Amino acid sequence: MKIITGYLQQDGGDAFVSNINVTKEPLATKSKIGYLPESNALYYDMYVREYLAFIAEVHGIKGGRLKIEDVIQLTGLTAESNKKVGQLSKGYKQRVGLAAALIHDPEVLILDEPTSGLDPNQIIEIRDVIKQQGKDKTVLFSSHILQEVEAICDRVIIINKGELVADDKLSNLQKTSKGHQVVIVEFKEDVGKHFLEQIKDVSNIEQITTLKFKLQTSNPETVRKQILELSLLHNLNIVSLHSESQSLEDVFRSLTQHNQ
Repeated sequence: MKIITGYLQQDGGDAFVSNINVTKEPLATKSKIGYLPESNALYYDMYVREYLAFIAEVHGIKGGRLKIEDVIQLTGLTAESNKKVGQLSKGYKQRVGLAAALIHDPEVLILDEPTSGLDPNQIIEIRDVIKQQGKDKTVLFSSHILQEVEAICDRVIIINKGELVADDKLSNLQKTSKGHQVVIVEFKEDVGKHFLEQIKDVSNIEQITTLKFKLQTSNPETVRKQILELSLLHNLNIVSLHSESQSLEDVFRSLTQHNQ
């Protein structure tokens, strides 16, 4: 991220933003990028509008005042916009940083742990802003909070000890990681785990409750069919039966745990 934004010089290779070489044309690439670093550096003694006006001037934005009001509304800063930055909560400071990253309407938005340290309500609000921006911008979002990645991202890249181990759409990763999916079944009667051990193509069975089980498989349709057949054969009642894709946490662990 620091190489893409021009904060660090790469040791080898080339980086491009909107087909512009980061090293050869640093100012041109920076004009295309909005960057919110993990350590969100702000001027605490400046008022919110004053700070955003300063950022707008740095970018040489014409009609800066109108643009400031637009990003204040977009990032939900209206209620706190007359305060100094230092008086704001962490959630609102994060919004100020996001507003500063968006004020010049960049083509690429780079966000490093943007929801770190926020409470659940603040996370949802920032997440909504990011998702909205993703409709017409490229958003590069880095996070160790995998639930946030699932909620925001369409494409996921997983890096383990400097090596790229996955690069695909989120939906594809959840379906195809090591070929595993999950079948959840709940019975009306107590059947016991041993009853399901006779089902083929199941790599693991987890008993969630006395009546509910999670089966890991590469052939969910076949497993569901076997469960139905066994239930009919033994006159058992199924309360629910469905397949689920793996969570991103499961995918991450399967791709990285063997290298720990």
